[in-house]
Parts: sequence; structure tokens; C-alpha cells
Amino acid sequence: MIQWNYKDERQVLCTRERAGVPFLSFKALEETGIVVNGFSTRLGGVSQGKLASMNFSVARGDEPERVMENFSRMAAALGVERDKMVLSWQTHTVHVRRVTGEDAGKGVIRERDYRDVDGLITDVPGITLVTLYADCVPLYLVDTVHRAIGLSHSGWRGTVRKMGRVTLEAMAEAFGTCPEDVTACIGPSICQDCFEVGEEVAREFLAAFPEKYHGQLIKDGKRPGKYQADLWKANEAVFLEAGVRPERIHVTNICTRCNSSYLFSHRGHGTERGNLAAFLCLK
Repeated sequence: MIQWNYKDERQVLCTRERAGVPFLSFKALEETGIVVNGFSTRLGGVSQGKLASMNFSVARGDEPERVMENFSRMAAALGVERDKMVLSWQTHTVHVRRVTGEDAGKGVIRERDYRDVDGLITDVPGITLVTLYADCVPLYLVDTVHRAIGLSHSGWRGTVRKMGRVTLEAMAEAFGTCPEDVTACIGPSICQDCFEVGEEVAREFLAAFPEKYHGQLIKDGKRPGKYQADLWKANEAVFLEAGVRPERIHVTNICTRCNSSYLFSHRGHGTERGNLAAFLCLK
């Protein structure tokens, strides 16, 4: 049984396990009734060594057959079709791609004909959006009125460039989404206590956000010349400034580095590690 090291006592995420595969799920997204959502752990897969065991990236040096089996196992656990998964191509941009039925399987069972895509949106039922992580922030967006979804990867660069807002704008253009109709969730990622940055990054955060957030976003670090940045609060601020209702924003309390026994963490494991994945599918 997984014993999570939570940052507080809020009941934001549930631990689910099906077909021998444990994963995390947002209660708020389950309650919409229109999506399947999940965030993987390191457990339940077939990858080996430092990639053990549920790794979703061939770029980490894993054997493609093992990565494919991991996708198959996660699909079975979530109750979605592996061959209708669509994978991002993350390079820390704020580029968002609209996914159609013709994209089914790209990045999983067939080659992608796109790159530099950190966000995915769709209104096609049965298509599962997939993005990869090892400390960066997963952003889940569900428009219950227009039955549309978005899933975006937001590292510190994406956060200061407001990936959450950019994704909402893409959904508004494609589907007519209004921010006040969206349930937005900020997924498992590195917490402020673990995310040390230098002065240059700290300045970018402060320049990107209104002064009222500064005291929360950046705190003095544990070493001289270093600071602690709060990606969770920053992405919450992005959603608030973009018009998402406060009560419809749900922020993780699970840090990838604080839980590195169960989750891959770049700050915790370095480059010798696998990648986690976030999943979101419109029923």
C-alpha cells in the first residue's frame, strides 16, 4: 500500500488501483462525470533498473516494447483504449495542439507528425490526452458545458509564460470554452520546499505575476543566493487571473520529490530515471 507524504490534510487526490496498476485521480474530475483522469506512479509496469517500473518514455533509454506494455497496462487500469492515446512532444513551450480523431495513437502506436507541443486539447470522446512528467506541473482542464478537455505540461518556463491561460484561450477559440465553466486541476509535481532556483529564475517569476502574489511565489532559499519557487501557487494564480472560479481550482498536495519512492523526480533522481504520465479522456 502506498503511504503518501502529503503536504497538508486536504483530500484532493485519490489513490486508485485496477488490474494491478496504482494511479492517482482527482476527485473533482471524477465528480464531473464526463472524464477519466489519472496520474501514474512508478509502480505496476515492466521497465527495469532505474526506470522501474512504470516508465512512459523511450527517450530515457528504455526498450520500446516495455514502454508499450506500460501504456497497455495503464490503459487497462483507466478503462480507455491504448490505441486512441495521443502523446505530446514536450520542449517547454506554450504551444497547444487541437487533437482530432485522426490523431488517435500518435506517439504511442504510430509516429507523431508534430513536435514542440506541450499542451493538448480535444472535444472528441474516447481520445486520451497524455503528457509526461518528472517534477513539472500537469494541468488538467475540463469544460463541462462544451464537453471539452485540455491537458498541459507546465515547467517553470511554461508557468511564467502562463501555460494555463494559453490552454484556456486555445479551448475558447476551438470550442467556445468560458473559464468560469472550467474545472482546473494542478497535478502532482515538485513543491516549493523542494524547488530551489537561482536569482534569474526568481526574477522571471516576480516579473510575470502581480505583486500581490510575490510573497507566496518566491521565498528565501536554504542557501545564500537561492530561492524557493512555488509552482503550485503560481499556476493557481494563472488560473485565477484567467477567470477560473476559485472553487473550481484544485491544487495537488503531493510532491514528486517528497514521494520519490513512488514517483519519478528529476530533482530527486537526476537524469537516470523514468517519466510519469498524466492522462485525461472525455467519456
